[in-house]
Amino acid sequence: MTTATATNETGHKLRVVVAVPLKEELCKLVETLEPRVEMVRDQSLLKPMRCAADWSGDPEYHRTEEQQKAFDELVDSAEVLFGIPDVEPAALARTVRANPDLKWVMTTAAGGGSQVKDAGLAREEFDRIIFTTSAGVHGGPLAEFAVFGLLAGAKNLPKLLADKQAKNWPGRWEMRQVDEMTVLVMGLGGIGSECVRRLNALGARVIGVAEGSPRIDGVDKVVTAAELPQVVGEADAIINTLPGTDQTFHMLGKDVFANMKPGTIISSVGRGTVIDESELLKALDDGRVAFAAMDVFEHEPLPADSPFWTHPQVVVSPHTAALSSKEEERIARRFAQDATAFLDGKPLRAVVNTVEFY
Repeated sequence: MTTATATNETGHKLRVVVAVPLKEELCKLVETLEPRVEMVRDQSLLKPMRCAADWSGDPEYHRTEEQQKAFDELVDSAEVLFGIPDVEPAALARTVRANPDLKWVMTTAAGGGSQVKDAGLAREEFDRIIFTTSAGVHGGPLAEFAVFGLLAGAKNLPKLLADKQAKNWPGRWEMRQVDEMTVLVMGLGGIGSECVRRLNALGARVIGVAEGSPRIDGVDKVVTAAELPQVVGEADAIINTLPGTDQTFHMLGKDVFANMKPGTIISSVGRGTVIDESELLKALDDGRVAFAAMDVFEHEPLPADSPFWTHPQVVVSPHTAALSSKEEERIARRFAQDATAFLDGKPLRAVVNTVEFY
């Protein structure tokens, strides 16, 4: 077990227990950025990562009974948890109930609200602990995939690939131009804002979907979810960046698909539950949707019998668009910044709404 040695003015350090795999150099980085934090960790008890940002770790790794007891005792001693233990909601529930001194849990997932929800905590437990996510850290990579999907649809990537496979040199045909398109961005948070920035650079007109009519630079018009069926006909493309909540469930549903213009492009990087996939498949088959780039699905892993695997107008990405070798460092730096805010009594970023869980 390793802990920091410096102390603050009161001699007390904020006791942060590392509950998911985090490289030693990044633990030390947090301690350097915020010396009032004590990063408590036992690397021998953390599941090894299989790839970058593999927070849940290798499922083949199993602790002995003694190791599990030591791990539980460690997380139960925390004032703050870096990560949900083993990224398991049941483990979160156990330690919340075993540890009355726990004050704050940072989930390493941008969509960590769903993990918090699945812990099934009581209202009193939600009220005494702050839950935050890494929302915003993944904005750049996800926005790049979203724009890739838009470009792939505009340039008809499936046709290009099919012609290449067939060694077919067809007559010249016109591709669509992004600077002539209106793109509807569902959600104007960290990911949506990054999408808007990139779309502006490409010259697209942007309509945003958000509650409260926020003023976002580069967005030509903001509408609410209730107005979506009325405005979707203006859009040449739709980008989904929304979280998965009861309020966003199938927001892109039958009424919205019915009003789309033929040839709409969809790029989805939020949560799969936002899109009614049965309606999307119908729209793909009848031409209302010309192309869909999907990094997220309602059910993951995507079942082997899903029509999306074989649909010629769909690109399937296995929920991997956010993955970056820099993600772990970005999250560590975010945590250090939030730890400073926490110690100084200032608001934290990406606090989980424990009613709607986003």
